[in-house]
Amino acid sequence: MKRERIINYNIAGFNYYEGALAFNKLKIGTTLKLVPEPENHYDKYAIAIYYKSYKLGYIPKGENRLLTLLLQNNLIETETVVQKRSEEEHPENQILAITYLLIPNQ
Repeated sequence: MKRERIINYNIAGFNYYEGALAFNKLKIGTTLKLVPEPENHYDKYAIAIYYKSYKLGYIPKGENRLLTLLLQNNLIETETVVQKRSEEEHPENQILAITYLLIPNQ
């Protein structure tokens, strides 16, 4: 599989969910899981981000619409990983994630 970058982002709400509990387990390259939340009352395009059972937060509102539509309709396959980790940053900026489009080899 080839990978093409779709989007990179800081995890919104990282300090409000379970980011602090999972922080020491998150290393560069750690795989994260995206879970669309179409019933979310604040954002119908919300995509939650998980590491194992830890809810880390969301793809930032306003950057998630197209990705949500593609994922909900099973039009693409993606991979999301930790791209940058920084203990010194404000909690909302401690983890930078990147989501790739996975493209089958021809």
